[in-house]
Amino acid sequence: MKSVHVHYEGRVQGVGFRWTVKSLSREFDVAGTVKNLPDGRVEVVAQGDETEGFLDAIRKSALAGHIENERLETIPRVQGLRGFLIIP
Repeated sequence: MKSVHVHYEGRVQGVGFRWTVKSLSREFDVAGTVKNLPDGRVEVVAQGDETEGFLDAIRKSALAGHIENERLETIPRVQGLRGFLIIP
């Protein structure tokens, strides 16, 4: 099981980014969170057997035109993650 922490930069707030990510998560065996950051980035934490496919789906979705940079790091497994949540 892979766990990742991703920051997306660009015009990623106010364009339905979090809702699209949550919707895409339903198609994959992943759990995690997505939230807007005060500096204008969006943060995704995801883990599961299909994490790579999930991230690829984000890159290929309608969000692609809004993403200028993606910073991804592999992290240790996050205990207690269930489902995929939008954090306000």
